[in-house]
Amino acid sequence: MVPVLIAGLIAMVAAIVIGPTFIETLRARNLGQQIRAEGPAAHVVKQGTPTMGGLLIVATATLPFLVLSRYTAEALTVLFLMLSCAAIGFADDYLKLRRRHSLGLPGRWKMAGLVVVTVVTALLLQEAETFDTSLYVPLVGLDIDLGVFYYPFLFLVIAGTVNGANLTDGIDGLASGVATIMLLTFLAIAGISWLRSGVPGERSEVYLDIAILVAALMGGTIGFLWYNAFPAEVFMGDTGSMALGGAIAGFAVVTGTEILLLVIGGIFVIEVLSLIIQVVSFKRTGRRVFLMAPIHHHFEMKAWSETKVMVRFWVVCAIFCACGFALFYRDFLRFVGT
Repeated sequence: MVPVLIAGLIAMVAAIVIGPTFIETLRARNLGQQIRAEGPAAHVVKQGTPTMGGLLIVATATLPFLVLSRYTAEALTVLFLMLSCAAIGFADDYLKLRRRHSLGLPGRWKMAGLVVVTVVTALLLQEAETFDTSLYVPLVGLDIDLGVFYYPFLFLVIAGTVNGANLTDGIDGLASGVATIMLLTFLAIAGISWLRSGVPGERSEVYLDIAILVAALMGGTIGFLWYNAFPAEVFMGDTGSMALGGAIAGFAVVTGTEILLLVIGGIFVIEVLSLIIQVVSFKRTGRRVFLMAPIHHHFEMKAWSETKVMVRFWVVCAIFCACGFALFYRDFLRFVGT
């Protein structure tokens, strides 16, 4: 597991060291965040804070991975997911900056991009050693082979996770913090799978390669969080949130834990559901369930400080992830090495 530790450390140190120069470059180019007029009033002071900081996460994670990688199909598939989702997010950030408006790439074009990403991901997965179209449902012990229906399901996993990560990115340190906790969970899943996969071989290399990429991405995210914690010196933008969402979805797919993503990514689920509930309620009854959606803004409107919201969401995320890992240890390890 030495390459895993090295990848994580290199990415984290690189992000922390490069961070000040990177932020100053964004500021010099006037690449500042555009704040929504309908957002919390306290966010007005954030106008102009450098954005597109997701580039720092992606760059510092990708380079150490490429140096230390075993280049397995599974890890490269996740890398593709991360980079392609980052590219969609970058297009959105670029349009916001160019138009000097909080609205960037239209939602339909984002979804179209995610459809293309899903198709390419499905093709890449055909070469993966661990790929399977069946889903195991923990607790009830059901093993369901979706067959061709796995591919629409794959789109739901990717699009749902990416949008969940994107919605969560609304408070300093929130998205980067919960993403780090989720990545730590997938690092534990990949690490224990590697240890349980038996003698060195192709499958063992797969889990090690996944662990290297998870560690590199986690290191880059922690390094970014150094500057993104309240009060944030830089925002990750859609470039970062979509990259993290795509990577987390990818790790769930290549480890066969798509169902567990509902638990591990519980914060993303809550954020998405809060927005859906708010929209449906307002359209049908003219009333809002929350003071503002997504739900982290609801707590801001209740006069919780950003730091309190951030830390409490981190705690809830850690609880979800601990439950997810416990379910993995209880029900999924039996499939490792088979």
